[in-house]
Amino acid sequence: MAMTVDGKIATANRRVHSFGSARDLEHLYELRAAADAVMCGARTIEISQGILGTGGAKFRKLRLENGLAESNLRVIVSGGGSIDPQAEIFKKRFSPVIVLTTERAAAKQLKRLRELADEVKVCGETTVNFRAALLWLRKKWNVKRLLCEGGGELNDALFREDLVDEINLTICPQIFGGRNAPTVADGVGFQRLTDASKFELTSFRRKKAELFTVFSMLKKPDFA
Repeated sequence: MAMTVDGKIATANRRVHSFGSARDLEHLYELRAAADAVMCGARTIEISQGILGTGGAKFRKLRLENGLAESNLRVIVSGGGSIDPQAEIFKKRFSPVIVLTTERAAAKQLKRLRELADEVKVCGETTVNFRAALLWLRKKWNVKRLLCEGGGELNDALFREDLVDEINLTICPQIFGGRNAPTVADGVGFQRLTDASKFELTSFRRKKAELFTVFSMLKKPDFA
């Protein structure tokens, strides 16, 4: 994720959602080149018109050097199954597109999604059961390393289920402000400090005006 100094990942009206430098974009493609699959929420895909691609020949070559397929698997999350059928990601067929949804999705929506995506997986009644979904991705699609690119509600769900091993966070020198501007982790959140996901800073480097950081999850003690 890239965020402003005040922790925002987009403006309150969502009109500005890409504000990192060219180096930050290259860093994103480098991270994709190390992952079997890239995952995003449906609203993030629609707003950004993203296709979750590799970034070009340079990064496809890097993927092959990393022992991965030439292109990453693409995963879209939508609890209600309401994804714009005209989204750009469905028009680019260079790698499989998987949709994770729930039983809230109407039969008509599921039918349409199955016409657009390579596979639609129902994981949960009202909310996506990410632990089950990731196990399925591992078993069915051999996904060992998954890169999640948000948005904030999707990130929050993964944090609450203790499914995030590492955070790659670029801090950009802007202030967006706005109480309704999305952050790295929105959604339900944690109600108590003791429940919060805990990470440690494992590396950082400055490139011009941006700070590139990596946080690793602190493993919880095993009292069993």
